[in-house]
Amino acid sequence: MLSKDPVQVYCRLRPMQHSTDVACMKVTSDTTVVITPPESAINFRSSSNKEIQTTFSNVFTSDATQKEIFNVVALPLVENIIRGRNSLLFTYGVTGSGKTYTMTGEPQDAGIMPRCLDVIFNSIANYQTKKFIFKPDKLNGFDIQGEADAMLDRQSELHAGLMSQRAGKSGKVRKAESDGDSNPMIAREIDESQIVQVDQDNAYAVFVTYVEIYNNSVYDLLEDEDIRTKSLQSKIVREDGNKNMYVHAVTEIEVKSSEEAFEVFQRGQRRRRVAHTALNAESSRSHSVFTIRLVQAPLDCDGEQIIQDKRVVCITQLSLVDLAGSERTNRTKNTGQRLREAGNINNSLMTLRSCLEILRENQLQGTSKMVPYRDSKLTHLFKNYFDGEGQVRMIVCINPRTDDYDETIQVMKFAEMTQEVQVARPTITKIDLGFTPGRRHANKIFKEARTKLEKEGRPEAADLEVDIGLVYSLGGPFPELEISSPRSDQIITNLMHFLEQRINKRNILRADLQQKQNNLRKMLMVVEQEHLNLKIENASLKAANSQQKKKVSALEGHLCKTEEQIDSLLRKLNHANDTIRSLQQELKDRDMALNQRLIDKQRVKQKYNTKMQVETDKMNRELEIKLRQQREHLQNQMKEKDNKLRLVKQILVDENGSNVPKDHAIATPNCAEATPKATDCRSRRDKMHVANLRYRRSQSADRWIDHRPGAIVPVGTVLQPLMHRRRSVTRLTDPKEITEGASRYCLVAQEQDTDGELETKLFKGDIIPTSGGGAQVVFNDMECLKQLSPKARKRSGPLAPDNVNDIGTPNHSSTLMETHSKRPRVVS
Repeated sequence: MLSKDPVQVYCRLRPMQHSTDVACMKVTSDTTVVITPPESAINFRSSSNKEIQTTFSNVFTSDATQKEIFNVVALPLVENIIRGRNSLLFTYGVTGSGKTYTMTGEPQDAGIMPRCLDVIFNSIANYQTKKFIFKPDKLNGFDIQGEADAMLDRQSELHAGLMSQRAGKSGKVRKAESDGDSNPMIAREIDESQIVQVDQDNAYAVFVTYVEIYNNSVYDLLEDEDIRTKSLQSKIVREDGNKNMYVHAVTEIEVKSSEEAFEVFQRGQRRRRVAHTALNAESSRSHSVFTIRLVQAPLDCDGEQIIQDKRVVCITQLSLVDLAGSERTNRTKNTGQRLREAGNINNSLMTLRSCLEILRENQLQGTSKMVPYRDSKLTHLFKNYFDGEGQVRMIVCINPRTDDYDETIQVMKFAEMTQEVQVARPTITKIDLGFTPGRRHANKIFKEARTKLEKEGRPEAADLEVDIGLVYSLGGPFPELEISSPRSDQIITNLMHFLEQRINKRNILRADLQQKQNNLRKMLMVVEQEHLNLKIENASLKAANSQQKKKVSALEGHLCKTEEQIDSLLRKLNHANDTIRSLQQELKDRDMALNQRLIDKQRVKQKYNTKMQVETDKMNRELEIKLRQQREHLQNQMKEKDNKLRLVKQILVDENGSNVPKDHAIATPNCAEATPKATDCRSRRDKMHVANLRYRRSQSADRWIDHRPGAIVPVGTVLQPLMHRRRSVTRLTDPKEITEGASRYCLVAQEQDTDGELETKLFKGDIIPTSGGGAQVVFNDMECLKQLSPKARKRSGPLAPDNVNDIGTPNHSSTLMETHSKRPRVVS
């Protein structure tokens, strides 16, 4: 009796979309969901039981991740197709319950289908064949091509791709409009963490198909459509030679990576019928079937080439079905085309329900009712799975809102009924040819070793061969032979395949045994001949050996003498080495003593230099003190001379009988003209403005007018007039230039004295406002700066030596020139 497994049904709850939504169910355990009917339910008053409890294989709450669902539900199905078993996975539920999200996911959070592709390609990454080695035969099978034919197909595909690219440049906009493609490809992250162990001695290839069942017709979403005809052509569901159902003339695309497979899926997804309804903005209006077909074939006994026999090819498939949502027309508000679509969707789902109910009834009651698979293309296409072709699983997606209670309760009843259906466990269709496991890896290691020997300069390594051999076993036990119904043709077919495999394997093993016997016989003859040759060679070697022994004994005596000579030479050498070491130590000690003397000498020198520096600094300080004292002494002498000159000038003034005060003396540019100018001042006294006697100025706020009437030659001396705030002018044209903000006046004049030396005179005075609103200048000081040349002739007289200082530079003196005028000279 064939073993059977129940259809495993899983439940996934969708998160609540709005905070105002009320849930009508709760999860009580990992496998149980309790549903509480709301008051708005149709049969709320007539129902006696207020709570309904439903059990599943596993219940995923709203916070369950996509990866968790994949690991529990889909990962075992991926392992099945790699092991040689087919698998089928449905997503079923009400419109808007999350079926498409569970199956496809998002770029940042992939669903079941992209994760299945990732695991498959992660597992067979190193064992894939080149493209077009396996080629679809249009009858749900595959042919095996040689490398030359596959290369021609690859070149044809490359040429066709280049031609389509060139044609696409001219009609790019028209093509985009005809395809309705306005969305770019969606990039996603590849999960490389999960790997399933595969048979390393097989070669693998992956093909994908994508069809939709719309209005009970099958359409190929990957078909190359004509630009002029936008609609797709419907396909026919047929049965192949092994009684398996398939879509005739469907497009099968060979893919070499999960990215390429996902791009193919997206290309077909853009053609799928999606429409807006009252329950979902993008509601799927058709059932989509994405099939992943894994083709694998064993390598030959050497682990290099694929066996060119179509019978050894193992084809397994994983069908991922995204069912359209079950819905009520009074809630979706559909009319016209949408209403017709909803009717076909509900009819196909009802047919699926009817088929499962009849299967359950036949299994529970032992009846043999006809299952109406042909009433719907959906059930007709997957007829073999329910008859025992592969494992079947279903994910029921639930929206826990109270508004969806009436649809949800029907989905729950269908899920309970589906779990009671038993599906026969599929048999593995792989053919065991008896080849040694691990032959691909062994052959690889052998080739690497042979290449290494050839690189090391051993040409005989190129002739080495490896015999991996066969495993002498006819396979496992016979399959189950009990026939329980008249429709058990599959058991006889499996038995025929099993016997054919055993016969083929027995013939291969017999041929291999005969070949090995012949090889062994040849090898024994070669070994016997080699044995005779070795006997003759052994006799000659014995004679040569006796001669060699005599030579060895003579060499041993000579060797003993030589060893004694070597010992004596070694003793002399050791003595010489000791002498060398002692001399080296003595030389090292002398070098250290010499270095120490140099260090001491350097230290004494440094100490002497330090002491000399101290003495030098001390002498410099003493010299500075002496120079300062001499300078002060000379300055005091100069002050005494200046005082004497001042007393002489005072005496001269007194002798002239001047009664004008010193602070009102008139400073004139030429002393010889003082008396006439003073007379002119007395004669014009009545015409001058009267000074404002109440005017008092602040010496701290003096502002100067620096009057330089001509080009002044710089004298290059530090004895310059001290005027902190001044305004320089070259010509007085307006009285306002004196009266505006100035209180002091300075007139600069240059001339040559009798000796031809340059003499600069500064006439200083106060600016006093007059009672009439004007201003007058009262000169009260004169400074005479004289530049004496060291090479000029010396003047005679008692004051000549005083005009030159001790170092030969001219002295500058400031002298107040007196006048015979009784009042100061005033300039208005």
